[in-house]
Amino acid sequence: MRKVVEVRSGVWSDPSKRVGESEKPWLQVPADLRRWFFVITSPASREPRRPYGPGALAVCDAVGVRTWLLLAGAVLCEVSGSLSLKLALDHRWLYSVVVVGYTSSFALLAMVLRRGMPLGVAYGIWGASGVALTAVLSALVLGEPFTALVVLGLVLIVGGVLTVELGSERAQSAREAD
Repeated sequence: MRKVVEVRSGVWSDPSKRVGESEKPWLQVPADLRRWFFVITSPASREPRRPYGPGALAVCDAVGVRTWLLLAGAVLCEVSGSLSLKLALDHRWLYSVVVVGYTSSFALLAMVLRRGMPLGVAYGIWGASGVALTAVLSALVLGEPFTALVVLGLVLIVGGVLTVELGSERAQSAREAD
């Protein structure tokens, strides 16, 4: 049978050690999820995390999923700021969306780096995804040309990011072997 622990404001306690009946838990979590949940909700989760195992792509554990979601949010904020920059030429109020989009993007990117994702991985994915998504959405929303040469450029960008990722993973493996 699984032991259940209570969580109150990120502090773990044993249900048998309750002080008063007025203390009601806001969440009950099975004990085998304790480590996973505590890492996400505790103030210590703001400390940098380093990838586990060889290579930077090993960040995809339970905590890493949140990091990848933050990175996706940074990409979406950057793309919205870029598209709004073009649209703001006709509608001046969209400059506020540009400022909020870019500021949010850099704040989320800083959070991703603070959580331990390597700079080369985070910036490479953020930049390449931003360029690719901006090109596709500008063709759909703004009617800009989306030619075979644009597609080739996007393929080269994605290929370049993958090459950097595989190279950093191989270098990390070689360092750990020595």
